[in-house]
Amino acid sequence: MDATSAAPAPLLQGLWEYVRAGQEEILLSPYLPASCALLMHVLLCAPFLALDALGSVCQRVRSWRIAAGSEPPPTPRQWLDCFCRILFRYVTVVLPASALFQRLRSPRLPELAPSCWQLFVEVLACVLLFDTFFFLWHYYIHRIPWLYRSIHEAHHRHRNPFALSAQDASSAELLSLLLLSLSCAWLLGCHPLSEVIFHLLNSWLAVEDHCGYDLPWASHRLFPFLGGAPHHQTHHKVKRFNYAPYFTHWDHLFGTYRPPVLDPRERPIQ
Repeated sequence: MDATSAAPAPLLQGLWEYVRAGQEEILLSPYLPASCALLMHVLLCAPFLALDALGSVCQRVRSWRIAAGSEPPPTPRQWLDCFCRILFRYVTVVLPASALFQRLRSPRLPELAPSCWQLFVEVLACVLLFDTFFFLWHYYIHRIPWLYRSIHEAHHRHRNPFALSAQDASSAELLSLLLLSLSCAWLLGCHPLSEVIFHLLNSWLAVEDHCGYDLPWASHRLFPFLGGAPHHQTHHKVKRFNYAPYFTHWDHLFGTYRPPVLDPRERPIQ
């Protein structure tokens, strides 16, 4: 989208000039996207680590857990083991491969910030496009046994996922999803600031999907067209349903939607 099609908002222009000032070499580093993806994922998981800790002493927090009656929250050791697996895969595969993709992509930093409307449209378009691509990727990977076993099965080690486990997947899966998100912004020609907001929102929604909590202020309660943690946790229990990451329209259209399984006593369909 053309960054000059509308006048940039003064606040966004000031923010963009502050970000660009003396930082172009860092912002254009091919290692930045993967490094930021890992860092933001860990930071966004921190509130849910605190909730898991509070759950041992607070009944209200325990009542928000989707698997409250069937399984205790993950232990600190489980969090640490999960983090070590993710870090190893990023360092050995995701970081160098995504850096190569960025060099081929050759991003540029325009002088003008996007307008507020352009920012909104580009971020929304990226989220919708990623949701579509992910649904198709996820749908077919579950239906091709050798692909499922070699790429996606590692992620399904968590029948009751927790926030950090959103990226506890094979190196091939982590890399493919990072490249998928980068490609969405590239295909749409997004302004770099729009791309940053999209990646932040994408990371948050992924963490929230896997958090294991049905919180009163969760995104899916504020916006009913989102599936949220109950929708995705049902997928981890019943693998033949709920393939879309965020919205539910593709699952409805493909007949793969299943209402969330919130009662831990309900026996899942295999």
